[in-house]
Amino acid sequence: MSSVYHINKGINKPIEFKGLRAQYIAYLAVGLVSLLVSFAVLYICGLSLFIILPVILGLGTALFLIVFRLSHKYGEHGLMKYFAKKQMPKYLWFSSRRLFTQLKTLL
Repeated sequence: MSSVYHINKGINKPIEFKGLRAQYIAYLAVGLVSLLVSFAVLYICGLSLFIILPVILGLGTALFLIVFRLSHKYGEHGLMKYFAKKQMPKYLWFSSRRLFTQLKTLL
């Protein structure tokens, strides 16, 4: 009797939802929750819905555009690498790899 085994082909792949990868899903979720909370606070404060709705819809549209643009530009780990590179001191930047490739000849 032969058994049929199903192979999970999604192992070690990043989480993806409608084009968003990895941590960008969390960024979008946090942004949407903050928009919901800000809508509730502004409504409880007594502002008119004619003022609140365009502001929240505009901020929501900007949030979606920015998060999707960051996801497509930097990918899964690129944004973290970008911020790590910005924190590196200027005197440690190297424009070429010649120093490291010539270490074998120097030793």
